[in-house]
Amino acid sequence: MENIMQYITAGNIIFFILAAATLLFGILTVTSTRILRAATYLFFTLFSIAGLYLQMSYDFLAAVQLSVYAGGVVILIVFAILLIKGLGEEKEINKGDRKIMGIVAAIMGALVCVSFIAKCGFTNSELAEQIAEQVNMHMIGSTLMGTEKYQYLLPFEASSILLLACIVGSIVIAQKNKEVKK
Repeated sequence: MENIMQYITAGNIIFFILAAATLLFGILTVTSTRILRAATYLFFTLFSIAGLYLQMSYDFLAAVQLSVYAGGVVILIVFAILLIKGLGEEKEINKGDRKIMGIVAAIMGALVCVSFIAKCGFTNSELAEQIAEQVNMHMIGSTLMGTEKYQYLLPFEASSILLLACIVGSIVIAQKNKEVKK
């Protein structure tokens, strides 16, 4: 009993809550028959993943997760959903062979993940803390916004152009749908 009690810490409890929320909302995302609810569940999935990043002391990744994915991509998905017709309608439910193939694909993906985890294992937390101490926020910021070799200003700007193209595309599609309805 004492061995079990040493593993029950606040950090472990928070991890299991976040992991359970990630799994629950992830499953709800892919099984929901209403597309707006699926987008909402996706938001909560990404939010709980950001919580896991925070628990691992990856503050930058958590901020990127919240701002880019939970804040940007999910909002674009919601706008696209709201611009298309049939928002309240349920989607067509797949039957028969597609469900079987989906289950087979999910099982195969799970087996690949389990075999990879078993092969590689996990690093200890001391090594992760040493790596985190070597890489600071200033280094990450200068790498993202630099124009020198091995710096990523161009891909960073390309992603913003991609998001802008998504917004313009959704407006064009909305205008076409509006003209068709008239």
